[in-house]
Amino acid sequence: MAKTDLTKKLLKRFDRLTSQRQNWETHWQEVADFMMPRKADVTKTRSRGDKRTERIFDSSPLQAVELLSASLHGMLTNPSTPWFSLRFKNSEMDDQDEAKEWLESATDVMYTAFNRSNFQQEIFELYHDLITFGTAAMFIEEDDDDLLKFSTRHINEIYIAEDGKGRIDTVYRRFKISARAAIQRFGDKVSTKVTTVANKDPYEEVEIIHAVYPRSDFDITKQDSANMPFESVYIEYKSGDELSVSGFREFPFVVPRYLKASHEIYGRSPAMTALPDVKMLNEMSKTTIKAAQKQVDPPLLVPDDGFILPVRTVPGGLNFYRAGTRDRIEPLNIGANTPLGLNMEEQRRSSIRNAFYVNQLMMQQGPQMTATEVIQRNEEKMRLLGPVLGRLQSELLKPLIDRCFNILFRKNQFRPAPDFLSGQDIEIEYVSPLAKAQKSTELQSIMRAIEIMGSLANVAPVFDHVNMDNLVRHLADIVGVPQKILKPRSQMNAERQQKQEQQEQMAQMQQLQQVAKAGGDIAPLAKALPEEAKLVANAEAE
Repeated sequence: MAKTDLTKKLLKRFDRLTSQRQNWETHWQEVADFMMPRKADVTKTRSRGDKRTERIFDSSPLQAVELLSASLHGMLTNPSTPWFSLRFKNSEMDDQDEAKEWLESATDVMYTAFNRSNFQQEIFELYHDLITFGTAAMFIEEDDDDLLKFSTRHINEIYIAEDGKGRIDTVYRRFKISARAAIQRFGDKVSTKVTTVANKDPYEEVEIIHAVYPRSDFDITKQDSANMPFESVYIEYKSGDELSVSGFREFPFVVPRYLKASHEIYGRSPAMTALPDVKMLNEMSKTTIKAAQKQVDPPLLVPDDGFILPVRTVPGGLNFYRAGTRDRIEPLNIGANTPLGLNMEEQRRSSIRNAFYVNQLMMQQGPQMTATEVIQRNEEKMRLLGPVLGRLQSELLKPLIDRCFNILFRKNQFRPAPDFLSGQDIEIEYVSPLAKAQKSTELQSIMRAIEIMGSLANVAPVFDHVNMDNLVRHLADIVGVPQKILKPRSQMNAERQQKQEQQEQMAQMQQLQQVAKAGGDIAPLAKALPEEAKLVANAEAE
């Protein structure tokens, strides 16, 4: 297929996005060289499988990246604990037991889909990119076998643009696939050159551009690919041939940014902050290694005459000199101060650990911490990572869950919803460990208030001001108690009513027993009692 007006327009936009990204590329390359060498091919062309750590003399920055990535993974999307739940935006629906049961079943379906897919390994890779480059990208698509498929894209492939609200709504991906794979995917729409290449060497790579952007004109009443909110176009880069035009109902990419300046599109990362210290530490380590080597195996002072060369420095080696003279082989004092170098290195490591929050994320060595100390450390994590959490919730978790929910809904994975749920909006509630840590301050405030009220209860009826049912359910929400553990409000109210009726019947029977023992006439009272109470009263009268 020949070049069209659409592909010409898209390639022109791509050139514009390429020029906007050029300044970032050298920065990404330098960061990756020292802190993620396996992805250090932004501006450099490296062979697959070659060595990439030859310039690194200290692995502390690499370990810091791994620690922060693993910590975000554990605190935001931990596979062993719930990290999100669904709820209705209309709070009145919380009293509908059937509605809550449907939401819980839908949440379970989503967790099952996440676990059976490749989500966990791809999201962990995304955290690495986020910590290193400040910007990461993941593509979410439907899968016939696993329902969902996730692909974290290398930052070198991604070109992005924002809408008027600062949200990423345009992604161009430039990537390479083999000529054989291109023909299998796009058929006869590939250019003649690609077909020729495939016949000679089917594994020779060709460049493809995938553009996803909002569609300006579409009919929402139609469900075909040409009338979806987001347009998807594949272009053969060298020839400009149009390979495929389709669409998505939701934006298929999630592009979170760690931190972002208001006038920039791409994000900035802790690795960028720590880069000066990382480079200095690397040079220091290199110098310290050389100094230590010179001290262990020092250069030698050898007289210019009287020796049989070469000098033998191996163990047991013999070197002859004239007896009665001071002419002998001696080590050269280079004046190296290795302890000073080690101290300066430790200062740089400390700065790097601070940039990646290592001291706050790792458990401190020493006596076992008290419960108060644990709470304080969690609050410290919350303060430090709170701003990052807010951005990741809006740019990563929310679009990811929305996209996955809609895919599963279209695949009929959820059980039929009750009719009264039609038109109800669903929102996401984050229950990850980090989100719970953010709520710990609220929990402490509530418990402190209850404690103060308890001390005043003997003086005034202060608990009359508290709705105990709402308090218990709110506390359960804060600490992350699953909704299925709590009794529905309707069941709880029914049990309370039944218990109250039983208590009233017991009180009436006790009253009858007292009257019977006193020899009184129980007939007037018995008329007002249920049958069970009448039997008891008659027995007592006999």
